[in-house]
Amino acid sequence: MHTYDFVAIGAGPFNLGLAALTEDLPDIDGIFLEARSAFDWHPGLMLDGVTIQVPFMADLVTMADPTSRFSFLNYLKQVGRLYPFYIRESFYPLRAEYNEYCKWVATSVSTIRWDTRVDTVTHDGEAYLVHAATGETFRARKLVLGIGTAPRVPAAVDQGPYVHSADYLPNKAELQQLDSITIVGSGQSAAEIYLDLLSEIETYGYHLSWITRSPRYFPMEYTKLTLEMTSPEYIRYHQALPIQTRDRLGREQRNLYKGISGDLVDTIYDTLYAKSLTGPVNTTLLTGTALTGVIWDEAEQRYTLALHHEEQDRSFTASTRGLLLATGYAPRLPSFLDPVRDRINWDARGRFDVTVGYSVDRNGDEIFVQNAAEHTHSVTDPDLGMGAYRNSVILKGITGREIYQIEESIAFQQFGAPTADLPRQLVTS
Repeated sequence: MHTYDFVAIGAGPFNLGLAALTEDLPDIDGIFLEARSAFDWHPGLMLDGVTIQVPFMADLVTMADPTSRFSFLNYLKQVGRLYPFYIRESFYPLRAEYNEYCKWVATSVSTIRWDTRVDTVTHDGEAYLVHAATGETFRARKLVLGIGTAPRVPAAVDQGPYVHSADYLPNKAELQQLDSITIVGSGQSAAEIYLDLLSEIETYGYHLSWITRSPRYFPMEYTKLTLEMTSPEYIRYHQALPIQTRDRLGREQRNLYKGISGDLVDTIYDTLYAKSLTGPVNTTLLTGTALTGVIWDEAEQRYTLALHHEEQDRSFTASTRGLLLATGYAPRLPSFLDPVRDRINWDARGRFDVTVGYSVDRNGDEIFVQNAAEHTHSVTDPDLGMGAYRNSVILKGITGREIYQIEESIAFQQFGAPTADLPRQLVTS
């Protein structure tokens, strides 16, 4: 049986970037297995006119190899859109445009096997055996897990025909036929869906509510010194912290990467202001309010939501026919890894114990993960702009050599206390 250098499971943006970065490397033999029949990135949220939240340089390859033929700029050139993009004068591609770019890369690389779902992974004593539902088995020395995240549904929601934001567009028309729609969530997706439904509120006549547990509608913090947290230095600093500290920071830092773009917050306000000229807008916005329970009345086709305002410590209920959960995504622990669980390091809370080099196996150089290390690598883990960096590090772990230059020090600021006392500063008057 042929033995690959690595088998990568999943072909989302991060593993797709790895496929692009290895496509033209003749001495690296890897294969990518994807259950879907083609690439499609968040189709349920492909709203007209929305942009991704990172600049175009945060494509699949540029931050590792600016000369790559798989860059976003080369895609624009190949499809005849480079000059229009230049004239547009915006660093931020449309979300649909980014999706089309990824599809272009996905059809340009030769190492992806579509319609190949992985059933189980075993180890024969020398290499990993990846068994697919097609009946095929792929043998490799290393694994790269890039299966993505799964929609997160609050524990309180266990009944009724709720819709997660991941499935918004296929369900939009049905939602708009209801007399009331409630959005639960606080991030960019919640804001985009709220604005989309708000724009047509008079046409359909529904009552639109937006409820968030956050104390306010947080804008994403996007100042330059804060952006330095997406750096190799911050990765090393955060990954070395105690697990309790990392988890606390994960809760405190959500607005750094799960907030709403400031322009979108302003657009929502301006839309509400314009619509209020002819009278009150049929909408409710509630902050600091947690969803604590749900009752679905099948006969009435209506939800009763149990809510709790945390600052006032008051509980109350709300009624709605439509419930849309913009509650984000969570890492998946795939069952296909069960036969090799004993080869993997787990933390005290049952999550991958991810090293600074993105490996999770006991040897430290066999199993690597994509977008499954937010609890160890913080804001850098889901960031599209760090994907090429991570793939450079993973490739070094797979091959033992630095194929793409890995920038280790890019921040002006220092994270953490210095290793020695700072020198006395001279003060003159």
